[in-house]
Formats: sequence, structure tokens, C-alpha cells
Amino acid sequence: MTFGEAIRTCFSKFTTWQGRASRSEYWWFVLFGLLCQIVAAIVDRILGTAFTFVNPATGATESLFYGWFYLIMGLVLLLPHLAVMVRRLHDTNRSGWWYWIALIPLIGVILLIVWLASRGTEGSNNYGSDPFGGDLGTTFG
Repeated sequence: MTFGEAIRTCFSKFTTWQGRASRSEYWWFVLFGLLCQIVAAIVDRILGTAFTFVNPATGATESLFYGWFYLIMGLVLLLPHLAVMVRRLHDTNRSGWWYWIALIPLIGVILLIVWLASRGTEGSNNYGSDPFGGDLGTTFG
């Protein structure tokens, strides 16, 4: 799956919690989200919409690196990212509810990243057919 196909697929399936997503679909969308967040943070800095706060130690007004555009971009990307993460976990034959494991400090996040980067099950599994459309074992084996 290409970068553009992954973006189109994730936005067209932004509330689809069934089925499976390939590694390329997931990681291309993660890259797209990261690039969007970087651009939004830059726009916030240029337009002066970055959030500010008063540093209690110095009394000086300081600016965070993000602001309103960053926040809006995060909200726009939230549902598509969660949906593709659930479908990616389905590809590894795990329930989508396993994304909650990220709440366990350090170990949970590492485990989730390993699962998201793992190869999906070949052929059909409990969550649907192979996103590549067939059994790779018979093709390459």
C-alpha cells in the first residue's frame, strides 16, 4: 500500500472497527499524522496561536510549541488513528481492546509497538481475511 492509498483508506474507514489493516497502511498513516502535527505546530508558532503560560519560577510568559491548530489536527486524526490501530491489532489476531495496554507505563507502550510492527497472520483469522487478499504461504512457499 502506498502513502496516498493509506491516507485515503484510513479516512474512508475512520469509524470502521472491523477487519484488518496491513503494516504499511498503519505506519504510513502514523507518518502522515506525525507530519500533520509538525506542520500544525509550525503554523501555530508562525501565527502566534501557540499556548502560553506564566512560569511561576521566573514570572516570565513562555510559549509552548503547540497551540490551537495542533489541537484541532489532533482531534481530526484521533478517530482515524484509533480505527486503523484496532484494525492493525486485528491483523495480528488480537482484540482491538488491547490498545489500552499502552496505559501501562513503558512496558505497555513497548509491547503495543511490537504488536503493531509485527507481521499479521497469514490467511484468514478471527477478524477477517488477509489484507493482501490471499494466503502468502502458498504464493511464496
